[in-house]
Amino acid sequence: MNVLGLITARGGSRGIPRKNVVLLRGRPLLAYTADAALGSRRIDRVVMSTDDEEIATVGRAAGIEVPFLRPDELAGDDVPSLPVVQHACAWLHDHDSWAADVVVLLQPTSPLRRPEHVDAAVDLLEREEVDSVVSVIAVPHRFNPYSVMTASDGRLRPFIDEPVEFDRYRRQALPAVVARNGPAVLATRTSIVRAGSLYGERIAPLVMSDEDSVDIDTELDLAIAEMLLARRE
Repeated sequence: MNVLGLITARGGSRGIPRKNVVLLRGRPLLAYTADAALGSRRIDRVVMSTDDEEIATVGRAAGIEVPFLRPDELAGDDVPSLPVVQHACAWLHDHDSWAADVVVLLQPTSPLRRPEHVDAAVDLLEREEVDSVVSVIAVPHRFNPYSVMTASDGRLRPFIDEPVEFDRYRRQALPAVVARNGPAVLATRTSIVRAGSLYGERIAPLVMSDEDSVDIDTELDLAIAEMLLARRE
């Protein structure tokens, strides 16, 4: 089974300018994702899709293949991940005669994800024979959909207002729910990607810890990642 590790890192960024190469403990942000991909025992080839020459140079210095630059039509901030993944898989097939059976999508904004998370996702995909595996995190009770409320006309009302069989105001009674943590890891069969989806219908969760799930979107996220990496080191 050929497994492609695909790092997606476009040049534009609204929240943090040049986010993918911003320094985190003295290293470009995407270098941490390169470590996770290159350290994986399940990934056969690590490729980065970017539209930016500087990011391509940083990626190559980190040991990542950057065999092409992403076309402009796939570089906008409103472009979803699916066509980017489809383009990378098609390019490798057409230009290198190399076809992946599984693509592991890795975003540079999850610097605390580890190689073992990548391996666990591919192992789970293979073992459970699902379409995809996506990393998730447990949702804190205060953000549970049954705890969330709306505020209008000076009144609080449950966001989910139908009757429930448990006490929605008692956190111990709330059903456990999870949410994607970026996702930090998304492993998908390329047959599903070719069919027009990143997830398919049979999706297995890979639960990750709060600490490993930090997703960089703001300066505060960078500060938290800095602290956690310092503690890890």
